[in-house]
Amino acid sequence: MTHSPALVAIDLGADSCRVSLLQGQQESATPTISIVHRFPNAPWVPDSAEGPTGIRWNLERMCEELLAALHACAECAPEGIAGIGVTGWAVDYVRLDASGQPLAPPFCYRDPRTNAAVAAVHDRIPAEQLYAQTGVQIQPLNTIYQLYADKLAGVPADAPWVNLPEYILHWLGAPRVAEFTNATHTALVAPDTRTWSDEIFSALGLDRGAAPELVASGTSLGHLRADLRRIPAFADTQLIAPACHDTASALAGIPAHPSRQPGNWAYISSGTWSLIGMVLAESRRSPEACALGFTNLGAVGGGVLFHRGIPGMWLLRQCLNTWEAERGWSLVELIAESRSLPASHTLLDLDDPAFIPPGNMPARINEQRRRQGSMLLSEEPDAAPLYANLIFRSLANRYATVLADITRLTGQRPQRLCVVGGANRNDYLNDLTAAATGIPVERCAVESSTLGNFAVQLARLGQRTDGVTAEAIAEHARTLADAPIIA
Repeated sequence: MTHSPALVAIDLGADSCRVSLLQGQQESATPTISIVHRFPNAPWVPDSAEGPTGIRWNLERMCEELLAALHACAECAPEGIAGIGVTGWAVDYVRLDASGQPLAPPFCYRDPRTNAAVAAVHDRIPAEQLYAQTGVQIQPLNTIYQLYADKLAGVPADAPWVNLPEYILHWLGAPRVAEFTNATHTALVAPDTRTWSDEIFSALGLDRGAAPELVASGTSLGHLRADLRRIPAFADTQLIAPACHDTASALAGIPAHPSRQPGNWAYISSGTWSLIGMVLAESRRSPEACALGFTNLGAVGGGVLFHRGIPGMWLLRQCLNTWEAERGWSLVELIAESRSLPASHTLLDLDDPAFIPPGNMPARINEQRRRQGSMLLSEEPDAAPLYANLIFRSLANRYATVLADITRLTGQRPQRLCVVGGANRNDYLNDLTAAATGIPVERCAVESSTLGNFAVQLARLGQRTDGVTAEAIAEHARTLADAPIIA
């Protein structure tokens, strides 16, 4: 029995990264997805007195883990590997030297270096004008502010940069590119022309030549670097830019269904961040949309992801990190304990910028409650269920207000709410969300970004033309929807 070549999906996450292998893509077999390797990831503060400072990502360690995972994939796939695609979070990037090597470990979007850059950028381009030009939510973490922070710090303006998922493709042998869905998060892309905005680059004095070439989702970027091609399984492997932004990839992984027609459904990408929105045909860049914090980002197939981002399970994860040394709570335990607790009279303001940096989250939650005039919570580990219940209920309430804003801004009320991402396993949060929004919640795949990654790769490999269509991607997503995932 012959086997079709396998595929590899690399999914970078701010909390954990995973490498998955798709095998059995043929009529006579059911495809299977194996998570070959998963490793933790977290913002990192280098401890060397003479090295880089600030909150960064340990890129060297990340690449070591990925290289080991790729070797494991090759051993698992004697039939050969046809493609590798990479997805991940947006906004962060790697600066390169003349030889294409990183100048330094990349900054994490949570680093406060952008605080001064935001004001400096808006001195040149007012926030409302920038939003009207790009449709991207005004947030200090956006690439535009990070690049300007580089400028203020004296980083050479002409030093090439590339966003993290595309950097991994580049490290594997691809040219330096920016996949469109990921590039839209930079707030440097003009949505009407779908190109880099020369006007914004010029107004800010940023070097347009340092930006990567824009490419569409599903672009083939050539073969792996020479040392990996010597491994038989990788001899003919193509590097493919899927939807490099993990949310766009996750939505590409939701199979088309008659109940989910355009304008009929909304989504929550639930993980470290919660992103609540709808897929639209055109962007919404009104002053009200700007004031409410909505963003317009690229979707696979040419649509627009119109959504609002809020801190999600980040708050709970930071609480657990604070208590881990004293007591290790599991999410399953916390959900079970939370269900038996009453609702809090005062919910959290999840848009509080104090929640963005890493650190002692229980203390910051109490600081907000102090300002609200609410009773303070114990900051001891035994109080974890109280914090979890407060966070879950605050999230459900905020989902409801965001969806109400979307209905008013678009004139469309969704009939279904599709939840993707790791936190969609939280049935308690899903129940709270359905109750708060009045919209039935449909739990989609936990690993939806992986499914979308594979669906775009399959569409690329099955096409003889340059582009991949949304219809082809949806067809492959339907094929993969029932594929067993072996952890």
